[in-house]
Amino acid sequence: MPHRHAQTAPAAARPRERSALVDGSRTAFWEYGDQDADTTIVLVHGFRGDHHGLEPIAARLAEFRVIVPDLPGFGASEPLRGEHDIDAYAHWLNAFVSGLALGGPFVLLGHSFGSIVVSAMLASRAGGEDGRRPGLVVLINPIGAPALKGPRAVFTRLAIFYYWLAAVLPESLGFALLRNRMIVRVMSEAMAKTRDRPLRRWINDQHARYFSAFANRAVVLEAFRASVSHDVSEYAARIPAPILLIAADRDDITPLPAQRRLEALFPDARLHVVEGVGHLVHYEAPDIAADEVRGFVSERGHGRPASGGERA
Repeated sequence: MPHRHAQTAPAAARPRERSALVDGSRTAFWEYGDQDADTTIVLVHGFRGDHHGLEPIAARLAEFRVIVPDLPGFGASEPLRGEHDIDAYAHWLNAFVSGLALGGPFVLLGHSFGSIVVSAMLASRAGGEDGRRPGLVVLINPIGAPALKGPRAVFTRLAIFYYWLAAVLPESLGFALLRNRMIVRVMSEAMAKTRDRPLRRWINDQHARYFSAFANRAVVLEAFRASVSHDVSEYAARIPAPILLIAADRDDITPLPAQRRLEALFPDARLHVVEGVGHLVHYEAPDIAADEVRGFVSERGHGRPASGGERA
């Protein structure tokens, strides 16, 4: 079945830029949709991206209040004060959400590496850490199996070498390697599965624009190590909230059998599979992702979207 996609966001969904001081570092975030909606959805993007990556989904949830931060050290957000490991990212997310002082119900959504950050934060909060818990959780293209095991392990080790080399080279050479447009293009082409040439060109352009927006080389290396050293499966059993997993049948990073195993690890989860798409559900099938989120919120009765919402 062909997927509708959006290479531009609806004009009514243009974001409002904000910032907040979180644990001593400035976090930039963007608000979409209805500021007076009953339900807020907080979206957490993946490795090397920024809020632009999840904008196609955020723009399609105009009846909700949607908040999308740039992860620390990426996009317009300052780096953390210490190392960018998974515990630090989880602590940052908890502090960021708590600082929003959300008055109503909210949903937490993570894509790719963001799925690990979200899961790590929720697992730690289940152990008693202060802060509000979301009523519902959505994980898109979740990293559901160890990256250093399985059929993709050799590619993960090559990637580790790539980021290590970029970190130890002289600064100018290291930055040139990390921001090399040809390498970024190869990464983009490998992840995109669409045969729609205009859409593929747009995806490549998005990666060229936003895949190299990081504060420094150390941030990239530390975040990459965090992304390949952990996965959602190690946290799943400790997350009691209802979970919606949105996976893709052509995802090379976490194949579908691993996603089905991940589903069984959560106390309360269901899996929706998008066909013909890989690790870029947010680019190749944002309409499907947004509709699944909308249906999940409606089905679980977690707040009612404000009237007048528009589906893109």
